[in-house]
Amino acid sequence: MSEIRRRASAEKTKPTPFWLAAAVVVPAVGLLAKIEIEGGEHLPENGPYVLAPNHYSEFDPIIVAVATWRLGRAPRFMAKESLFRVPVVGGVLRGLGMIPVSRATSASAAGQAIAQAAELVADGRGVIVYPEGSLTREPDLWPMRGKSGAVRVAVAGDIPIIPVATWGVQSILPRYGKLSLWPLRKRVRVRFGPRVELPFAAGQTPSPAQLVAGTDAVMGRIAGLLGELRDEQPPAHRWNPGEHGQRETGRLES
Repeated sequence: MSEIRRRASAEKTKPTPFWLAAAVVVPAVGLLAKIEIEGGEHLPENGPYVLAPNHYSEFDPIIVAVATWRLGRAPRFMAKESLFRVPVVGGVLRGLGMIPVSRATSASAAGQAIAQAAELVADGRGVIVYPEGSLTREPDLWPMRGKSGAVRVAVAGDIPIIPVATWGVQSILPRYGKLSLWPLRKRVRVRFGPRVELPFAAGQTPSPAQLVAGTDAVMGRIAGLLGELRDEQPPAHRWNPGEHGQRETGRLES
């Protein structure tokens, strides 16, 4: 906790719309979850970053956002481009600095990643990108295979990609389940890891095979962090919904 108290980046000390959001969300989440943060020193205090978490509950983005805020950074997510066209909602998203992402084809994904990376670097901001793209379908809630969006943005701007795992959120809101309010302040652990060294040079245009390798490296690190939290060994092979007749829903990124 002393580490968290020492950290106070300009993002948190300078008045922003996040202050109002944090004033409402942080105390409310504090009633539901006792968040324990580990490895917070791996989240850069300043400058751009891509934060890559596991995803097994509709509530875990809130936990990651609160943990990120407690470490002194503003928790910005990538949001579907269509949401920015919704009255009021679009204004709120823009005010909070969220990044629009469209369902890019393979031909346009690289250009979109370059534009997003340039924005992050220019503004010194970070973004939270769920590389799985949707709630994991793995039966035991381990991370499934990832998508390349987080890696594309990181390599396009030479931005550190930081893996993070959470565990315990399923006791508050199980995957596709109902919110559990009692008992209050359930234990939730959040563990940040060192940046992932991607297997290609920053600024280069990676081949499809390199994107797969980089994404696998990120997912492996996330699974490893989760294994540490669970005190279990992650599966040797990540779950592929397509191989099990499952359709991936709730996409968060390409």
